[in-house]
Amino acid sequence: MKNILYLIVVFVVSLSCKAQNNASKVVETTTSNPKLVVGIVVDQMRYDYLTRFYSKYGEGGFKRMIGDGFNCKNNHFNYVPTYTGPGHASVYTGTTPKYHGIIGNDWYDKEQRKSVYCAGDDTVESIGTTDKAGKMSPHRMKTTSFTDENRLFTQMRGKTIGIALKDRGSILPAGHTANAAYWFHGKDEGNWITSTFYMNELPKWVADFNDKKSVATYFKEWNTLYDINTYTESGSDLNNFEEGYKGKETATFPYDLESLRANNGNFEIIKLSPYGNDITTDFALAAMEGEQLGKDNFTDVLTISYSTPDYIGHNFGVNSKEIQDTYIRLDKDLERLFNYLDTNVGKNEYTVFLTADHAAVEVPAYLQSNRIPAGYFDNSGFRKKISQFLVSKFGASDLIENISNNQIFLNRIKLLEMNLILEDVQQVIVNEIITYKHIDKAYTGSSLTNSVFSSGIESLLQMGYNQKRSGDVVFVLDPSVISYSEKGSTHGSSFNYDTHVPLLFFGKGIKHGETLQKTEITDIAPTMSALLGISFPNASTGKPLEFVLE
Repeated sequence: MKNILYLIVVFVVSLSCKAQNNASKVVETTTSNPKLVVGIVVDQMRYDYLTRFYSKYGEGGFKRMIGDGFNCKNNHFNYVPTYTGPGHASVYTGTTPKYHGIIGNDWYDKEQRKSVYCAGDDTVESIGTTDKAGKMSPHRMKTTSFTDENRLFTQMRGKTIGIALKDRGSILPAGHTANAAYWFHGKDEGNWITSTFYMNELPKWVADFNDKKSVATYFKEWNTLYDINTYTESGSDLNNFEEGYKGKETATFPYDLESLRANNGNFEIIKLSPYGNDITTDFALAAMEGEQLGKDNFTDVLTISYSTPDYIGHNFGVNSKEIQDTYIRLDKDLERLFNYLDTNVGKNEYTVFLTADHAAVEVPAYLQSNRIPAGYFDNSGFRKKISQFLVSKFGASDLIENISNNQIFLNRIKLLEMNLILEDVQQVIVNEIITYKHIDKAYTGSSLTNSVFSSGIESLLQMGYNQKRSGDVVFVLDPSVISYSEKGSTHGSSFNYDTHVPLLFFGKGIKHGETLQKTEITDIAPTMSALLGISFPNASTGKPLEFVLE
């Protein structure tokens, strides 16, 4: 009898242990996060670069993300202005300039009464260079990013590393709590640098990377990767719409970077070639190795911004052979990155998203040559005209302190001295400038603060308007009208050519599929937060894209 009772007890205990083990396995499976999240922002990438150049891509880069991941085909920015600083901040904070405060790359500070840079910080020092290029930090970004929330959630055990050629493309995504953010200092140095906001000296792996001087190996010829005659998805190589490089008569292939470097900022010219993407990828791979990212059970985040496409787009335009070759080569860099992740982190152990900080307009001169409405806005002429009007209207020549980013900043002290009511002067200016050529719409700061717009350009303006930092009058130019050189492309507007950008998710926890449902750039951060099971960024206004997540 005792033996029977003993066997029963052993059987019950074994069943209980087995149930507990199974339960434990279920918990581990359902709550297991990726070991590494890689956020990729391509600077100045239109959505149609995915489709227009699709046949030229290999199988391991963009096509792998599209085929094995989730493609949000109708993804847009939901605010104005569509610039680099606000774009990177919005991707990672899940909110717009109205809340995170990065209202431009530069803006006029109404308290200091001078222009400030979105990442500039005179309280820190450069590390890795004696140049002031290292005096940078994220202190002007007012909110947390999902990278910050992951650091807090993991008790600072999960690492965050930010990488970009541009300082703002590295610093803002990495957030306030990053272990490090690195950016590339060109000129006569060609080194990766940082600031004392993050550390007092470069880690050995960064110093070693710089000491190898491998960046200098990219002073070579840039020719098309494939036969240029097969680049049928872009315009003619010789045209009147591209700036090119100093020292070369035409903006045509090939480009000998070694011979052109002296007239184009030495190492700066590499940033303006597709080899800038190669350098960024080289450094990202070194960072994953040097920091041992994705090697423990605490999720790390690597933010990579590919800045080079923006430099090339500004220089050559969105329809150039140069931009097509840049994206064909970037596709190879993505494949190289994913292959490294497969081998060193594990195929089902990492998650990637890819988007852009803005898109870009076709060169207006090119559009005009095809009878499409477009043009150029004269900033200096505009300032002169509105200043003359205010003199005739109010008898004062100094009512305007600054005009930048399509915003007018008034001299508040002067208004008080003259007993002028701010809202009245704002409205007078709106009524005046709406009659000017190429100005399509104009709004007072008071209306953007006190009214609620749920759709249209007005809504985008409002989402980009920060009550404390933005101007007194905001104006919108006609479609495809820009304040820029007549050669090359730019961005910044609320129109689809600037707002429509890719959004691809790929890797652990991501479904396979696609959607034409409209998604917004502010949805990325809460989606990644939901994937990781962490708090949303503290001012996030986006929504998790649950149809993307397994």
